Amino acid sequence: MSFVAQKTGASVGTFTFNGIRLLIGGVALLPMVIYSFIKNKKNPGEKPAELFSPKNVAAGTLVCGTALFAGTTLQQHAFTYGLEAGKVAFITALYMILVPIFGLFIGKKAGLNLWFGVALGVVGLYFICINKGTDFSLGKGELCALICAFCFAVHIHVVDHYCTRVDNLTLSSGQFLFAGLISVIFMLIFERDVQPQEIRNAAVPVLYAGLGSCCLGFTFQVFGQKTTPPALASLLMCLESVFAVIFGWIILKDHLSSRTLFGCAVMLAGVITAQVPFDMIKNKLPGRENSK
Repeated sequence: MSFVAQKTGASVGTFTFNGIRLLIGGVALLPMVIYSFIKNKKNPGEKPAELFSPKNVAAGTLVCGTALFAGTTLQQHAFTYGLEAGKVAFITALYMILVPIFGLFIGKKAGLNLWFGVALGVVGLYFICINKGTDFSLGKGELCALICAFCFAVHIHVVDHYCTRVDNLTLSSGQFLFAGLISVIFMLIFERDVQPQEIRNAAVPVLYAGLGSCCLGFTFQVFGQKTTPPALASLLMCLESVFAVIFGWIILKDHLSSRTLFGCAVMLAGVITAQVPFDMIKNKLPGRENSK
C-alpha cells in the first residue's frame, strides 16, 4: 500500500518525502534499539557481542543505508513523472529476477523450481499491475523505476549479508537514519522552496510510509532474511502487489477485474512453486532410493 502513499505524497518533492519518512522510521525504532542494547549489556551471553560491535554496526548502517537511499530515491522520483502506482510497482518488482542473477556471481545458486516460480511471479505481476492497453514505453520515469529495481536487488543481498552480523533492530534503524540524513541534505540543497503547508498536506502519506512501510515493512524484511535465501525473499516480498490489490478492494472498494484476479492466482502459484522441494521429492520417487 506504500505505492499509493508515495504517489499521493509525491507533490512535496522526492528528497523531502523520503527524508521525513525514513527519519520517522529510524527514530520510531530507537527506543527498542536502546532497550536491546541495555538488555544485552545486562545479559552478555544472550546475544553474541559482535552483533553490537561498533565496526559491524557502522558497516551495516552505511552499506544497507546507501542501497536503501538509492532505491527509495529513484522509486519516489519515478512518481514525479506521473506514472501509475501499478506501473512503478511492476517495474520495481523486477528485482525478483535480478536477485537470483546477482546471487550467481556470489555463489548463491538457485534451483530450477525457484527460476520457474520467478517467471510465474513476473507474469502474475504484469496482469496485476499493468492494465490492458497501457503504454509501456521506456521514458524517464520508467528508467528511474528500472534502476531502482537494481538498487533494491543489491539492498536485499547486503541485508542478507549483515542481518546475521548486526543486531536486526539496530541495523534496521541505522539504515533508515543514514538514508534519511542523506535525503535531508539533498532536500536542503535541491528542495528548499518546499512550503511547510505542502508537507502538512502530505502528512498522512508520509506518516504511513514512515511507520508502515519503513518501521514495520523493511524491519520485518531484515528479521525474515536471517532464515530466508535472498532469491526466495525477493519473490515473497513481491507479494506486496497481491496484498495491495486485496486491501484496495477492502478499504478503497476498488473493483477487482478478472485480469487482476488471474494475476494474483499466477503470482501465488509462483511463490508456492518456488518453495516446493523438487529435489527432495525426486530423490524419494520409487526406484531412486534403491539406485543409490
